[in-house]
Amino acid sequence: MYILRPRSSRSRVKGHLRLYLAYVQEDGDEEETQPENESENEPGWELVSQSRAEEETAAGAAASDPQNEEPLPPGWEEREDAQGRTFYVNHSTRTTQWERPSVERNNVLPAGWEERYDGNGRQYYVNHSTRLTQWEHPGRQTASPAAAASSEMDESERRLDEIQRWAHSRRQISMEDTISRTSEEDVLDRLNQALRVTVPQGGTQGSDEEPLPAGWAMEMAPNGRKFFIDHNTQQTSWDDPRKTRTPERLRRSSTHAPESVLRTSSSVDLYHTLGPLPPGWEERSQNGRLFYINHNTKVTQWEDPRLLKLGGPAVPYSRDYKQKYDYFRSKLRKPENVPNKTDIKVSRKNILADSYRVIMSIRKIDLLKTKLWIEFDGETGLDYGGVSREWFYLLSKEMFNPYYGLFEYSATDNYTLQINPLSGLANEDHLYYFKFIGRVAGMAVYHGKLLDGFFIRPFYKMMLGKQMTLQDMESVDSEYYNSLVWIMENDPVDLELYFSVDEEHFGETIERELKPGGNEIAVTNENKREYVELVIHWRFVSRVQKQMNSFIEGFNELIPSQLLSIFDENEMELLLCGLQDVDVNDWKAFTAYRGEYNANHPVICNFWKAVYCFNNEMRSRLLQFVTGTSRVPMNGFSQLYGSNGPQLFTIEKWGNPKQLPRAHTCFNRIDLPPYESYEELRKKLIIAVENTAGFEGVD
Repeated sequence: MYILRPRSSRSRVKGHLRLYLAYVQEDGDEEETQPENESENEPGWELVSQSRAEEETAAGAAASDPQNEEPLPPGWEEREDAQGRTFYVNHSTRTTQWERPSVERNNVLPAGWEERYDGNGRQYYVNHSTRLTQWEHPGRQTASPAAAASSEMDESERRLDEIQRWAHSRRQISMEDTISRTSEEDVLDRLNQALRVTVPQGGTQGSDEEPLPAGWAMEMAPNGRKFFIDHNTQQTSWDDPRKTRTPERLRRSSTHAPESVLRTSSSVDLYHTLGPLPPGWEERSQNGRLFYINHNTKVTQWEDPRLLKLGGPAVPYSRDYKQKYDYFRSKLRKPENVPNKTDIKVSRKNILADSYRVIMSIRKIDLLKTKLWIEFDGETGLDYGGVSREWFYLLSKEMFNPYYGLFEYSATDNYTLQINPLSGLANEDHLYYFKFIGRVAGMAVYHGKLLDGFFIRPFYKMMLGKQMTLQDMESVDSEYYNSLVWIMENDPVDLELYFSVDEEHFGETIERELKPGGNEIAVTNENKREYVELVIHWRFVSRVQKQMNSFIEGFNELIPSQLLSIFDENEMELLLCGLQDVDVNDWKAFTAYRGEYNANHPVICNFWKAVYCFNNEMRSRLLQFVTGTSRVPMNGFSQLYGSNGPQLFTIEKWGNPKQLPRAHTCFNRIDLPPYESYEELRKKLIIAVENTAGFEGVD
């Protein structure tokens, strides 16, 4: 007797299946007995005794007994689909899932925390102690290192389970393909191997190899090297077609993978997910150092060619924008009869309040156009450009923090900002703060610095005084946009609309007329265009007109509005905030080396290997660590500025392998010790980036 057991403790298999194999002995036949070791040769099966099978069956039935399961949390319901599979419905969020939810034991908010809802109905939490906001429930965060480690293990277990379920849904996994619970990198490697394995259909390959594609054959060259013949195209290749087609298949299958599986954290090394070398490439070793041969062009190089695909989106160089920017800079006049510099002393803990007090106390605006000399309390750094970039970076993060009620996230995401129309309820001096923010933005543009924040496209059009259109609504609120498009394409009489809109103020609905007497004017096929234009104007302009006027007033004190007329709304975003994505290929192309370092030095090769294998967030943090800002100028790294004008990103040899890298933000330079291995360099670089704070010496 055989028993079919679940593949893992988390399998959804319910109950047990017993398979009995019996032979009916005919008259005159000798009794045949089955060898004891026959079942041992069949993979995935186990020979058990009758008593043991009954015990396991009873245990499985007890485990699946609904009476032993804990009750569902409030708002949840258990249902079955047409195939008899059990799923669970969350009526609070109107979502479904396969896993049985557990009752939360930590829904109580800690002291100093408050639960709120933004204008889009999304729930977030406010920490009044640190004046920060977050989406995650603070009660579900661990407070001790041991609890943090336990939470990380639970998160890792959850992601491993997602990988297992995803792979199991794609194909039947045998015992040889079972994913071991080691590390996430090992699981991804074994998952990639599992996706590459198929059941052999025949041919000359061994039982553990995938068969060649249709029309392919493998032969042996006189020197003993294998090559492959494609009879479909009558061509030969040194590359195994089963390997060269794998990346495309994996990319195709990855589109169906769970999002949490594909998303990487800053600590994940992307080098383990590169896949095989491109066609025509070969990896060799010389004196323990790897190098790569391109048989297509007959050239060699030290750098892994697979890293180029991790470089990020290319920098869209614009000659037209470069000419506009140069003309714009030439029209900015230096002030006269003012001191050489302006001292701004702030503390990191109260950077917004201290900066507001200093900037708004200056009556002569030309003082803000002089050299900025920033000093943080308790830090002895001398500001030759790097501290100023750090100040703009930290201050912009505070100014645009939705906690203060001046800005809010748009309806489509949680990083694009728009002005909060109810900012006056959060701060009675909100108009002065918007004027202050306008001054800071003008100072950033005048001094060639960048802000850490991105606004909706209509915000930049309002700065330029341009008219809003229906297309502006599409990028901000797609549902609202689709509704307005339907009105433009159909007769809206049946909708019984009027020239008024409803606004919600803390749960109270207030009707706003789009024009005088609008609540009595019905929307018809003749006046629907006017209605759509008024709705767009109300959505982007009239609700925030006072706040925007104060912002533009402060901005125009440093940058005249007529100088901005040469830019469009897309170029205004680049002028204020730069590029969000980091192109490592462009970064590497415009990097200088000092000391004994050069582009082919082993330490430099390991450095760029680490940068390529960072995700975009970690690349931005590394860039901020070295240059003082996480943003890239419009035309890429060739336009980086230092204390004395244009200054390329620079790497200099310094120290010994026991030390951490250090940065000079004024000169866009990182001092990199000669680490002996890639793993050591990557580890020390992450430690330096994630734990740095403050300035000392010249920066």
